[in-house]
Amino acid sequence: MAKRTRRKTVTPRVSRTRRAARWLRRWLARATLASVAVILAWVGLYAVMPPPTTPYIFSESRRLGGAEYAWVPMEEISENLQRAAVAAEDANFCLHWGFDMDAIRAAIDEGAARGGSTISQQVAKNAFLWHGRSWLRKALEAVITPVMEALWPKRRVLEVYLNVAEFAPGVFGAEAAARHHFGISAADLSARQAALLAAVLPNPSERDASAPSAWVERRAAAIRDGAATIRADGRDACFAN
Repeated sequence: MAKRTRRKTVTPRVSRTRRAARWLRRWLARATLASVAVILAWVGLYAVMPPPTTPYIFSESRRLGGAEYAWVPMEEISENLQRAAVAAEDANFCLHWGFDMDAIRAAIDEGAARGGSTISQQVAKNAFLWHGRSWLRKALEAVITPVMEALWPKRRVLEVYLNVAEFAPGVFGAEAAARHHFGISAADLSARQAALLAAVLPNPSERDASAPSAWVERRAAAIRDGAATIRADGRDACFAN
């Protein structure tokens, strides 16, 4: 009787491709879940503790050979500065959920002439990410901002903003800025001093609050008016006592 020859089973190439695709999908799913968990944990942690530093503070400290950064609670930051910063950077801060769609549409219409970032978006960038223009950073900012808005009260968002914003080269936060520019604490800032600090945002390398140019003075005057309007119409309700 003729002996049967056993044929070897050859795995089709398509099967190997499918297995590789399934492995890649599982890997991507796990990486995505891990990334989401890290973001949630990091944002949640900063809801209750001050950031010890930020990526930008760290990089500027290395570049400049040091940085001034002193965290103070919201109660030790003058409400003059709280309202001035909102008037200067995000007048509808209490009214949006992290993105001001009207401001974004206006920024698109006007091109590079203005920015559309809210204070919430700036906190996402300043506290968690790096500076510079890239689609990756903007994508991460777009993810972190609503998570932060969901986990933090508005007052906390503004508190972190005022503590990590740069008010002069290498000078971060309201307390360091008040002492650097005026020799006083952040709690003692007058309406004019607060408006001058807000006027240097977001370009402290070219604007000086303690030796203001005519443009900075005009900008500060407009910010004082805006801060008074915000107080009068109640748009400071989410952060002011």
